[in-house]
Amino acid sequence: QFQLVESGGGLVQPGGSLRLSCETSGFSLEYNGIGWFRQAPGKEREGLMCISSSGIGRTTYADSVKGRFTISRDIAKKTVYLQMDNLKPEDTAVYYCAARTTGQRVNFCPRSDQFVYWGQGTQVTVSS
Repeated sequence: QFQLVESGGGLVQPGGSLRLSCETSGFSLEYNGIGWFRQAPGKEREGLMCISSSGIGRTTYADSVKGRFTISRDIAKKTVYLQMDNLKPEDTAVYYCAARTTGQRVNFCPRSDQFVYWGQGTQVTVSS
């Protein structure tokens, strides 16, 4: 059973950093692309970044996070991370991770609309 659990959210001042974790179980990261998404109040869910099942490919879906957010993973811990630096008030949202099975190790990410399995989300608030 696919399970994804996000953690690491909280309140941070503008310019600060947070690292979100997506702990997975019930499937292998080596055969699934993992993406990070967010949804702000009153807005549609937005794809942010993805790491491919091989761990080599990375895709940034949102221009607004380029140069500020980084995705990585630890196979042994079955966890995918989203390092968020230079946070801005407009980054305030509920952040989700999601998985898409690729069936084999591939170097490319799914499209942002192809993810199937989702976590429950973690709140990030950027405010002074």
